[in-house]
Amino acid sequence: MLHINKQIQKLLICSMMVICSSTIVHGQTTPPTWWFGFSGAANFNFYDGTTQRLNNSLIVPAAFHKGHGIRPYGSILMEYRPAGIWAGMLNIGYNGSGAKFNDVVAPCNCPATLTTNTSYISVEPSLRLSVPSSGLYFFAGPSLDFNLTKDFTYTQLKQVDTKSEFSSMHSTLISGQVGAGYDIKISSPNSTTQVELSPFISYHPYFGRDPRTIESWSITSVRTGIALKFGKAHKAAVAAVPVPVAPVERDVVFTVREPKAVPLKRTVSETLPLLNAVFFDEGSVSIPTRYVILTKEQAVDFKEISLQKESNENMTGRSARQLSVYHNILNILGDRLRSNPQATISLNGASATGTTDGKASAESIKQYLVIVFGIDASRISTTTRTKPVHPSQQPGGTKELVLLHAEDTRVDISSASPELLIEVGGGMMKPVQIMSTQVDPLDSHVIFNVAGAKDALKSWSIDVTDSNGIVQHYGPYTSDMESIPGAAILGNSPTGDYKVTLLETTKNGSSLQKEGSIHLIKQDDNIQQGLRYSIVFDFDKAQTIDSYNKFLSDIVSPLISDGSTVIIHGHTDVVGNEDYNQNLSDNRAKQTQTIIEHTFAASGKNNVKFETLGYGEDSGRSPFENALPEERFYNRTVIIDILPANKL
Repeated sequence: MLHINKQIQKLLICSMMVICSSTIVHGQTTPPTWWFGFSGAANFNFYDGTTQRLNNSLIVPAAFHKGHGIRPYGSILMEYRPAGIWAGMLNIGYNGSGAKFNDVVAPCNCPATLTTNTSYISVEPSLRLSVPSSGLYFFAGPSLDFNLTKDFTYTQLKQVDTKSEFSSMHSTLISGQVGAGYDIKISSPNSTTQVELSPFISYHPYFGRDPRTIESWSITSVRTGIALKFGKAHKAAVAAVPVPVAPVERDVVFTVREPKAVPLKRTVSETLPLLNAVFFDEGSVSIPTRYVILTKEQAVDFKEISLQKESNENMTGRSARQLSVYHNILNILGDRLRSNPQATISLNGASATGTTDGKASAESIKQYLVIVFGIDASRISTTTRTKPVHPSQQPGGTKELVLLHAEDTRVDISSASPELLIEVGGGMMKPVQIMSTQVDPLDSHVIFNVAGAKDALKSWSIDVTDSNGIVQHYGPYTSDMESIPGAAILGNSPTGDYKVTLLETTKNGSSLQKEGSIHLIKQDDNIQQGLRYSIVFDFDKAQTIDSYNKFLSDIVSPLISDGSTVIIHGHTDVVGNEDYNQNLSDNRAKQTQTIIEHTFAASGKNNVKFETLGYGEDSGRSPFENALPEERFYNRTVIIDILPANKL
């Protein structure tokens, strides 16, 4: 997705340079109010996600993930331009949305291709904003697409090409679009028939553009083209004098979410995913010292269940204890192989320095399991490659390569034995069940939402004033949302009523205020119980793959009872752009909620409250640090906390 966004950014920049370099001829007539015409354009389509079940009779052997293509767009249009900078637009036309997926290789070592030829009838009403004394305008609005064709062509070496139609297609898509254009007058200034030629560009994000009711692929499009417009003008009696328009400051929307009660502690039964990888130091084939290495005598008494017992309290998120559980991965693996004598594993070593080091790293793990845990060597196979099957470093990447190289220097563990794996995606090892105590859990926080702050404000702060006039000051902040622990506001008080004042500093230096109020109650000292599940994503992936879907639908959702509160929070590592990571974590959290809600709809369950947040790469809220490869892997996560109704 990051690679696609870069392509889109380049296309947008080039198109805007063309638009803004155009000139406009000032007319001598009053501008027409109504305009009619038509447009022609090219859709640059980018596919992301996963598709493998093409229709009810064809499931291809290898999944397709990304694709791109150029398809035509044509429309008839109408514009209503009253006096002022605001106007309305309507386009109705043919929207070509096809593309060719990146080639894949089937298990038979046969190259395979997939080309889509989908198209829609699009209805796109827009609000238009003109720049005074210029032909430049911007527009934005919804997009309603009605499916017209759903053809595809699948080719695979040594097989006859398959031309058919996708199944399970949405008949209607509801999404949005935003863009810019430039009106160039090509008619005489004195003519009552005005003609304009308008180059334009628009961006159609993937939100709402999921063509199918199954699988996870979505479409992002950039459209660039030109429109021809006609309008009826009237002779101007007196030349109009332009009136300068004063800049209008944008406002923000301020809301506060207070917890029903402020719990101080919560006991959590956590299902901790176990990464199926051991990360090696660059230039070394020895197991790093941060992994727990046992002697033969210690291994005799080691049991995975011993890791479930809590040793100390955690903070709000996960902590060093969870990482300590992961650093026992080789001992957990040895215990599981010892307890399941029919199970086998494969160790795939990868190293940028070459296959020799990758093979040696895999062999060092094998020897540890054979010598320390007494596992028969025939049950462990080793292979090697220069990059893992799912590498962190993507083709064309140029940033933060040191971090990505460290993540790709590893040994991946795979197995066909169900005793070792569980269906939570990517061949993840069977998770470990641990008990922990959260201090200051997330649902005890007061959340301050200042929608639009990033665009409208230089910074903002919060003053919390109690009934005695004592003020607590928090900030300054620049993001759209921040949270403050309810326990920090209450201090030693069991309850309190507070006035909340939002102090805004606009980008031009003005100071504004908004007010609200909160009522907080500290819960009793009883330690409550909750459940926690996690999903760990591959690098830069937001789409929840099919196995995650099954895990959420079959395992997590049935544990959520009526009246429960489900807190879903998404995180990323520090690799990449901060704004991009924020959007990525938002998408991960929202997709997780959507899957759970779909399961509820099928079962008739509807009395469940969701609190879904994305924290991006915010180091203050990340479950782990970002120094080690395994810490960054664990930060690419969505954490699901289930709080039953009688536990709130």
